[in-house]
Amino acid sequence: MTDEIDQKRRCFLRLATTAVGGVGLAAASVPFFQYWMPSADTEAAAAPMKIDISSMKPREQLTVPWRGMPIWIIYRDQEMLDSLAKLNNILRDPLSEQDQQPEYCKNIHRSIKPQFLIAIGICTHLGCVPTYRPDAGSVSPDWLGGFYCPCHGSRYDLSGRVFQNVPAPLNLKIPRHMYVSDTEIMIGEDQEGVQGAISIS
Repeated sequence: MTDEIDQKRRCFLRLATTAVGGVGLAAASVPFFQYWMPSADTEAAAAPMKIDISSMKPREQLTVPWRGMPIWIIYRDQEMLDSLAKLNNILRDPLSEQDQQPEYCKNIHRSIKPQFLIAIGICTHLGCVPTYRPDAGSVSPDWLGGFYCPCHGSRYDLSGRVFQNVPAPLNLKIPRHMYVSDTEIMIGEDQEGVQGAISIS
């Protein structure tokens, strides 16, 4: 009789200890898993982003950070647009055949609206940030305007298409984007449904 009671107690104590230990382990794990969860700032940085372009003037550049990358918006005037077709024979990928842009930007302008270029401002050679050089002749006598990387001399035209005989192998990357209105662009989204976006104006 005594042995039977002791066995029941042992079984009860074993179960109780296991249950308390399990609860303690779960409680101790919460801070660990919270540490690995992205912060609110991180989630916001990765969200689609609205950009107001209503105050931009022709030939201006607007740079905004998104997902740790500089996003360039260039307002191209007609002279800049007319220069694009003149460069095809000295560009590495003039028809944008490499997968560096969404399908809807696979054109000479590499954009939805010809006057606005939206590009990721990171050189495709070693990840430097090129400079915007819109003025003809500012880099070389035959320069018609574009982007120049001073680190290793890579050059891109005003559509972000890379020149031949430079270290960069690919055109500048074009992010997914869409026009929410005539004066507002959504970066990181190219279909209906813009919930969770943050705004930059």
